[in-house]
Amino acid sequence: MTIMATKFTPEVLLSAPRRSAALPNSTGTLALFTVSQYSFESHSRNYAIKVLDIKTQQSTPLFDDSAYSEPTWISENEFLVLKGGESTTTLLIADATKPRSDPYEITTVNTSVSNVKAKDIGNGTIAFAFTAPTTSSGELLDQTDETKPQSSAKVYTKLFVRHWDSYVSKNKQGLFYGALKKEGGSFKLQGQGLVNALAGTKLECPVPPFGDANDYDIGKEGIVFVSKDPELNPALWTKTDLYYVPLKTFTEAKAPFPQIVKTGELQGYAGVPVFSHDGTKVVFKRMRHKQYESDKWRLLLIPDIKDLSNVQEFYKTDDGEGGWDLRPEGIVWSNDDSELYVTAEKNGRQILFKLPSSPLKATELPQPLTTDGTVGDFHTLSKDDDRLFLTSTSLIDNSSYSILNPRSKERGLISSSSKEGKSFGLSSRQVDEFWYKGAGDYQVHALVMKPSNFDPNKKYPLAFLIHGGPQGAWGQSWSTRWNPAVFAEQGYVAVMPNPTGSTGYGQAFTDGIANEWGGRPYNDLVNAFEYIEDNIPYIDTTNAVALGASYGGYMINWVQGHPLGRKFKALVCHDGIFSTMSNWSTEELFFPVHEMGGTLWENHEGYARWDPAASVGEWATPQLIIHSELDYRLPISEGLAAFNALQTRGVPSRFLMFPDENHWVLKPENSLVWHKEVLGWINKYTGLDTTGLSNDTENLGLK
Repeated sequence: MTIMATKFTPEVLLSAPRRSAALPNSTGTLALFTVSQYSFESHSRNYAIKVLDIKTQQSTPLFDDSAYSEPTWISENEFLVLKGGESTTTLLIADATKPRSDPYEITTVNTSVSNVKAKDIGNGTIAFAFTAPTTSSGELLDQTDETKPQSSAKVYTKLFVRHWDSYVSKNKQGLFYGALKKEGGSFKLQGQGLVNALAGTKLECPVPPFGDANDYDIGKEGIVFVSKDPELNPALWTKTDLYYVPLKTFTEAKAPFPQIVKTGELQGYAGVPVFSHDGTKVVFKRMRHKQYESDKWRLLLIPDIKDLSNVQEFYKTDDGEGGWDLRPEGIVWSNDDSELYVTAEKNGRQILFKLPSSPLKATELPQPLTTDGTVGDFHTLSKDDDRLFLTSTSLIDNSSYSILNPRSKERGLISSSSKEGKSFGLSSRQVDEFWYKGAGDYQVHALVMKPSNFDPNKKYPLAFLIHGGPQGAWGQSWSTRWNPAVFAEQGYVAVMPNPTGSTGYGQAFTDGIANEWGGRPYNDLVNAFEYIEDNIPYIDTTNAVALGASYGGYMINWVQGHPLGRKFKALVCHDGIFSTMSNWSTEELFFPVHEMGGTLWENHEGYARWDPAASVGEWATPQLIIHSELDYRLPISEGLAAFNALQTRGVPSRFLMFPDENHWVLKPENSLVWHKEVLGWINKYTGLDTTGLSNDTENLGLK
């Protein structure tokens, strides 16, 4: 029996179980995953590590303490797991077939540990690695011995000063390796213990702020990892290189110095290095431009890890643009190393593709294996079964596990956290899409989310959602921050256009936003609104609201000062830019340099051209401003400036801030307030239910 929510509300969204990707074992019989769930009644979060029996589709809790994390298989039944303490981390071994049995200890370190990986390299040896903060000499940082300084002052002589949501410290992340072998029935740490592969270098892995275990891999021949070029200013350049550390036993007391992998004209970000199963080859991806974070990823192969001079590019063309106009994301080798499975975004979906594992044999473009939704993590089911175990989401389902046959493309559902949306009262009938003519000679794609009780003979107010990035896209995926179903279940038809700059529609379309921030994308949005007016009778465009975050927030401020702004009853701007002239208060300076065509002093006119503040004299539509203190990507002064302008002009406006959130509002209680404020604001102006709008003077955190 499926327990169904009476209405998909913010409370339902935020209190629904959140599952991680599932990792199958070597025989494809069990899969490890974590799940957490927040309760607004107890104001607490439950957490568990679970094991899924793939055949019976039943799951069993193994640990229910949030101190345990990152379960990682090391044998058919045994797995590594981290247990965090106060400034310590213990590496433990547990058995998935013995629920709630006590794990045994491998070692404890006096620091935080993350991004664990393990691999069987033969002869009974399990190689493993993890990342952890280090001292300036490359040793594990002892966080139990850190003393609090008498002064809080921080002095900087180089960038970064701060990154994403924190001020940068002198401690870098190291990449530590070790080896395990069974002795007397239990795994023991071998050799000298844990060794930092980056000691004595200026390198750091993973790449902050969002780097993770995908930034490195381990294999029978050693470690490959990516790291920012230490000789370049990290705030101005994206250049990230691939390095190789040859290891035979993973007990080497000192790691050989990392060897750089040179890739010719490809000088941008590098990522997702993956060893082949035989350990002799590595596939990875890299961008061309070293000052553009959203350049197209190119798929690359090192056919022989012992010869780093031979790097081959898939679908290489003479003009350097590449023959496959999509951006590869995740990468997995087939069991026999003859094929690659790769995810890439296309037309609002994240599709799984397959292709030969050699550029010399990849004469045809990758073959799609899926058609809808968003495929996240994926793995071969077992070492003897080339079927794929997928973790995916959609606009109605927050987590599903399935098995895909890459030959027949048959896909069988193993487990859906929301019973394919039924638990939320959502169905695929609510999801639609359309294409319309853009501002130039091109078509633009938009997704649509309708209420669950949709009646085509009725008219519904429009929630016009503008995505961030700007090189991003609305897709068939689940979100706990900007979920179209939340707006649809309030009684709106949510329309999500993917204008110029969006990803998944070819690199030229993505690149087209550079130096055009308020140009082509704005005109694409105008055309979207006009298309809705002329072609979708069930949407009432006279009762419309527009909302956006990050670049979407910038666009809300731009729309506010231009004719499209008068089409909306109300606007919502989350973490938006008020003035491009002040965008150098951000941290990743390569972003405005690329997007605005140079530095502020090199192209002052380019920054001024697309400045929302230049049109603030036209601002007239009621607007909610949301910004957070820890947003160092777009500092809170941008939100305050916009609110100051609205208040001074006498435009109905409201300012919501969070002192403990960054560019995203992540804490459940804060997110609930965010949703109530947003929905209360737009519902007030469209005439829908205004439940949830707090009083102007109420301190929301102390009620």
